[in-house]
Amino acid sequence: MALPSALLPLRHPLFRMLWTANVVVSLGVWMQNTGAGWLMTSLDPDPLVVSMVQAATILPIFMLALPAGAIADIVDRRVFILGTQAWMLFAASVLALLTYTGHMTSWGLLALTFCIGIGTAMNAPAWGSVMAESVPRQDLAQAIALNGVGFNLARAIGPALAGFLVLFGGPSFAFGLNAVSYLAIVGVLLSWHRRHRPSKLPREHFLSAMRVGVRFVRFTPVMRSAMIRSAAFFGAASAPWALLPLIVHDELHLGAGTFGALLGLMGAGGVTSGLLLPQFRRHLSRSNIVLASMLSSGTGMALLSFAPHWSIAALAMVLFGLGWVAAASVIQGAAQLSAPPWVRARALAIYQLASNGAMVAGTFFWGWLGRTIGLSSVMVVATCALFVFCLAARNFSLDAGADSMAATSVIAPAPPKPEAVAPELVSVVEGARTRVLEWQKYRIDPVDRDAFLAVMAEVRDARGRAGAVNWQLYEDVAHPEGWIEIWTVETWTDHLREAMRTSETDRTALAKAQALHQGEPLQPARYIAVHPHRLPDPVHG
Repeated sequence: MALPSALLPLRHPLFRMLWTANVVVSLGVWMQNTGAGWLMTSLDPDPLVVSMVQAATILPIFMLALPAGAIADIVDRRVFILGTQAWMLFAASVLALLTYTGHMTSWGLLALTFCIGIGTAMNAPAWGSVMAESVPRQDLAQAIALNGVGFNLARAIGPALAGFLVLFGGPSFAFGLNAVSYLAIVGVLLSWHRRHRPSKLPREHFLSAMRVGVRFVRFTPVMRSAMIRSAAFFGAASAPWALLPLIVHDELHLGAGTFGALLGLMGAGGVTSGLLLPQFRRHLSRSNIVLASMLSSGTGMALLSFAPHWSIAALAMVLFGLGWVAAASVIQGAAQLSAPPWVRARALAIYQLASNGAMVAGTFFWGWLGRTIGLSSVMVVATCALFVFCLAARNFSLDAGADSMAATSVIAPAPPKPEAVAPELVSVVEGARTRVLEWQKYRIDPVDRDAFLAVMAEVRDARGRAGAVNWQLYEDVAHPEGWIEIWTVETWTDHLREAMRTSETDRTALAKAQALHQGEPLQPARYIAVHPHRLPDPVHG
């Protein structure tokens, strides 16, 4: 029987195993988050302190995302993920034990939640990259959506189950099951023999890898748009996550079961949204899906602001969940599709830096504001902020070039090759740790000047994505047909990586510039930086 389009990625065995294990872990995470949020209302019911439970989960992602992404792109991702799962298993076990023995305090809860967040932060970029490896590119967008479906399926079940567990077994039971859930991913990864693809080049250095990732994002328009859109959405929409335990406890005067049920309804809305995304994509652009999703979540937040009864709050959470998952899936999908495998973990880490940074800031802000003006009022302010941010971010497109890394039907010609390194300098350049300057001269008909400048804007971005530290285009003031493009990379090894990092779209941009050149064939040149103090003394030799 043919699978529905929304479930097509599940036909790949590796993705199916990883997805199932991720659902199990997500179920444990939601039980832990629900139990921690509700436990804090007993330990310290201050709105700011309760909101800090959510912040303690997200703050490590904001702090560690970029280093984690760089490490995940350098080392074996499978081994790295096994290490992060072991760390979270340990932290979750300590949390369960201390809660069970009655030794848990509000600050202890925040500290251990923060420790679990550290594992999540280190795991997330590598996990996103591994999931992308498990499906062909044509299934990647829906695979990302299915991850959202799985996460929200766990969200639909986990909080309700946690509410039951907290009611009858205490928070320690929920925390203990979360610890056990990490064994699911450990088991799958131990059984997966990931194909290792050794490179002839040495591994990237840690700090250099982070800088290259930042430059890639800087010169990729869709990545920038995704970060702006996610920050606008998650910053305002973090209010229900931070304050829902108190809204249920203080405004609706209900218990842990209702809190879990409302989170479950949010998850149910998210599952529905993920399954409907293929139909949405047939009729709407990515940008318009995100706009509609923001409006859905905003409507849910508005209803929650004035909910006099749990039934209105239930409808509010369904609408909020519908918008949350659709927006998160589409924005992250656009970001992930714009990043090639060599930099994907770093690019996702920087994206997560923006989205989770906005959530951390929003969580603290809405918690502080809730203490000042009250829960209902702060939800009204957050709703208005979300609608304003929707309008402000609508001009940052997620569509133009979102699939720029996909292969095209026309193969661009390879860029011209520079001369070989002189034999007497081979050992010098291979051991050098200094910058490499590259330049390319062009001869352009003055009538093509505007077209050439437009193409060179694309070339600038292509060089930046491939690792250029800086880039400049110069025009010959005496000969209007003369131009020279100059850029530098950090090391000779980074120069050798440029070809591997240049996508088909980037090669197309370089080919367009080459096509406008007149005269002798292009001949790039390379110069390696030399420290003056190492040169021989001109007098004494």
